[in-house]
Parts: sequence; structure tokens; C-alpha cells
Amino acid sequence: MSFRTPWRTRARAALPAVLAVVGALAVPGPAQADPAPGTTRSVAYHGYRIEVPSDWQVVDLTENPRACLRFDRPAVYLGEPAAQSDCPAGVVGRSAGIVVEPLTAGAAARTTAATARAPRGTAVAPSAASSNDSIQVAVEDAGVLVTAAHTPGTETLVRGVLATAELTEGAEPAALPSTARRADAVPLAAAGPQPGDYLGKGFDACAAPSQAAMDAWQASSPYSAVGVYISGSFRGCAQPNLTASWVTHQTGNGWHLFPIDVGRQAPCTNYSLKMSTDPATAKAQGVTAAAGAISAASGLGIPAGSAIYSDIEAYTSTPSCKASVLSYLSGWTERLHSSGYLSGFYSSAASGIKDAAAEYGNGAYTRVDHLFYAWWNGAADTGTGSYVPASYWSGHQRIHQYAGEVTESYGGYSINIDRDYLDVGDVATPAPTCTGANLGFTAYPTVRSGSTGEQVKAAQCLLKAAGFDPGTPDGIFGSGTATAARNFQSSKGLTADGVVGAKTWTALLSRGATTTVRNGSTGEAVSRLQRALTAALGRTVSVDGVFGSGTEQAVRDYQSSRGLGSDGVVGAATWGALQAGR
Repeated sequence: MSFRTPWRTRARAALPAVLAVVGALAVPGPAQADPAPGTTRSVAYHGYRIEVPSDWQVVDLTENPRACLRFDRPAVYLGEPAAQSDCPAGVVGRSAGIVVEPLTAGAAARTTAATARAPRGTAVAPSAASSNDSIQVAVEDAGVLVTAAHTPGTETLVRGVLATAELTEGAEPAALPSTARRADAVPLAAAGPQPGDYLGKGFDACAAPSQAAMDAWQASSPYSAVGVYISGSFRGCAQPNLTASWVTHQTGNGWHLFPIDVGRQAPCTNYSLKMSTDPATAKAQGVTAAAGAISAASGLGIPAGSAIYSDIEAYTSTPSCKASVLSYLSGWTERLHSSGYLSGFYSSAASGIKDAAAEYGNGAYTRVDHLFYAWWNGAADTGTGSYVPASYWSGHQRIHQYAGEVTESYGGYSINIDRDYLDVGDVATPAPTCTGANLGFTAYPTVRSGSTGEQVKAAQCLLKAAGFDPGTPDGIFGSGTATAARNFQSSKGLTADGVVGAKTWTALLSRGATTTVRNGSTGEAVSRLQRALTAALGRTVSVDGVFGSGTEQAVRDYQSSRGLGSDGVVGAATWGALQAGR
């Protein structure tokens, strides 16, 4: 593909007033002179031209090929991103940004099912959807792929910029390469849940390194784990390397990944994207963030059972701010659990982590599964000093970011990183717990609107743990509980009648890790199984956490009645049937 002068700019009259507000939406930074309100300029590349606010930086990647594609300040990047760029590890936040690159096979690998195609003869795709806080349009008449990053507050702005797009006389058409046709792609996935079982050093970087850099660092660095920013409205850097293929290659080569989401920040900060000061709204925002993270993880082949870490930067804590953060994390955790993922939380040890530890046993909040804490004391360990008691999150549930923003070089590849030390393991999604609620009964009768009692309280607890919040478990089956039950039933393909009967009980009680259990097994998974079998079979199965002959017979009876292989071993198929409410 031939390349002419890659870009040019010229001053132009104002677009609609929305284009002038981007400066107010950026993350805190050095004071700068304000541009004339509404002033724009024309930026052209490869036959594609748009109007952008005049204060946006324009970066020519042909002249500066290793430039970091960062969105914490408004910018347009023109050209093909380098495999390895120079990104500082400490980039925080997002404003808005647009990348215009040639339609190569590499660009095609970065497309998704949400990528829109501009109709022939135009450069605009008005119905383009936003996915993972980006809008992506393939403009085949100009041979370019356009990716526009935004936050909820700047989406209107970037859509306004994209709406000005037009083709120039020198446009050279190029078709979107066939590698982007997802229906023909070979399924790709991580080698297993991430980060998996690992004790040792790792690092995180703003942008996922190139394959060559990862190979070089694997061969000669002390690191075997890498943090990657997979989702969130406030990620600072573009991720041109981060694809399902990249994930598959790294985990297949022995790397452990710890996926990170950067979303809303504490309300007691100056960041432009903050969670609500109302705890209920903050919790709902956490649920929304988790849903986006799950979608991104799934698209990258990062499976259920993996931990995803919510990045909430340091803040000066107040009781109100603390309540918002922990409510947000409750929604985050409950939604992740409902899809089989584990929840992680990244923050400063002195603020977010300290606040989470202070409410470790508070049933008003749903506790996160993993901690990832910034304490730059230089010690490669998982000690937490006075910030977190040693007994909290002590079951291989910690990552310590012990040094920040250092540049290291191995095999000829230099990367600016934060240094981490991990002690992580395969932690099962915790059994749902509610203060004062009993989950084990000799029978699980049908409960519905108007019902009261301990079984109702248990159902409310289980619905809440599944990410379908009925409100505070109080043992009274009201409208909130009915709505939560209907939503849960819909998610499982059950009749959404809001009545908790045998099928709904079975699906609720069996939620969690699908570890294979058999005669002789013990533990939480066996207790879950025994409760679920009691509901499914309509007869009492003793709940003692010990898989003995009685439990084995109940399993065989269940398997036989559901058309499963009656071997008395509870593996993926039997768990799947139970969790589907069969």
C-alpha cells in the first residue's frame, strides 16, 4: 500500500459547541492556555479527513513510530502503531482520542464484532456502536481503520468528530482483510483461568508489550506474570497488541496474566470520571463496570475462574467516600461472581486497600477475592505492614506492586513498568454468606411474594450473591425479591415468574466453582452439592461437606433422572445441569 504525506492540518471554523468542552473533561494536568472556544482544524490521512478541536495534539506515527498512544490527553494518532511503543507506566485516566491507521492485517486483528463499516462512497458510519468505550469504523474507500476512544462524558464529543469525516480526492480504497471475519477465525483462549497459581515476580505496563518483547523478557527477565489493561472507561493507553491471539500466545508460553479494568474513580478525587456519592448508585455503577470487564475478558479468551482487578487510584478517604468505593466494589464483585469470575481490587495500600480491610467482616459489603496493592517500599513480597492484617486475604490472594515507573531492558527491549510480586492461586468463588442467614435446610419449599421466614432470607442472600440484588435480606418476599428472582431466572433460561421453586433453588444453591468431586471429597463444593441435590430431588441430603455413600447415591439418582451418565462423580456436566436448574 503506498503512503503519501501522512497528514496535514489547517484551521477551520467552529463545529458545534460540544467540541469545545474536551479540556474540561480531561484528567488533572499542567495548566495550559485555553484555545479559542469552538476552534477546530482539519486533519487528513490517507484520504480520510476529520475536523478536530484545535487544542488536540496530532501525532504522525511515521515520523514518531514509537510514540505512546495515550488517551489521558486529547490527541489524534495517524499511521500504523508500532509493535512496541514508549509508554510510561504511570498514565492515568482518559479524555478522548482517535487513531487512524491503514487497513492492514494487523489492524484487522484489532477489529471486533462491533466494528462498523462505512458505506461505500462515505467516511461515516452513523450507527457505529461503542464497545469497551471505543467506537471503531473501517473506512474501506480510504483504506483506513478509525478507532475513537472516549469516556461516558466524551462519547458525544468523539461522535461529533467522527460525523465530520469525509473522503478526499487522493483516497486509496482497501478492503478489510479477511482475518477480520470472525466467523472464519479459529477460537483462541488463554491456557486456563488467570492469573492461576503463581508465586513470584511480575510487572504491569500501560500498554501490552509486543510478542517479540514478551519473548525476550520471558527468556532473560525475572518476571513470569504481566498485568494487562483489558477494559474500563478510564484506561490511559491504547492496546494495539492486546488481542485473543496475544493472550493465547502468552499463556501458552507460560506467562500468567492479571487483567485490569480502569473505570470510575473515588468521588473524593479530582478525576473527571467518578463514582456516585450515593452508595446504591455507586453499587449499580460497579455492576455495569463488571459487565463490561466480563465482555472484554470473554472476547480476549480470558475464561471464567479468572480474577479481574478494578483499578481505583489513591484517594483521601472520608466516611462518605469510603462507602461509595466499597459499594462500587460490592456491585463489581457480585456481578463478576454471577458469571463465574473472581473479583480483584487495585488501589493504594494507604487508601482503598486500608478501607477494604477495615470492613473485611462487614456483611453490608461484598468482599473482593483478591488484593492488588500499591506500596512502593521496594520489598518483593506480599507483606502489607499495618495496612491489612496478615490473616486477611491470606489464601494466595495478593499482588504487591512494590516499585513504580521504572524502565528495564531485556533482550534489547526496554519497557517502563511497575514491579509486582504475586502470591495467587486458584481461589473458588466464595460461598454466598449473609449475616444471620442459614443456607442449609432439610427442604427448600417454594417461596413467592408474601412469603416470610428463613428460607426467604436464604433466597434473598443467594440472589444477592448471584448479582441480582433484592435489597437487604430481611426474610420478607416483596417486590424487590420478585424482580431479582425474575432477572436471575431469565439469565438461566428458566421461566421468569419470580417464584423461587425447585429449579430456581437448584440453580441458586449450586452456584460456584465446578471442581470435580466424588466419594471421599470434602469441603465447600460438597456442601453446595448437597444443598442443591436436596432442592433438585425434593428429599433431604445431609449437608455436612463430606461426600459419602448417601451423597453418592443422591448424585446417581439425580444423574439418572436427568439423562446424565450415572457414575456418581460430579464433573462439568453434572454441575452444568444443576446450575441450569435442571
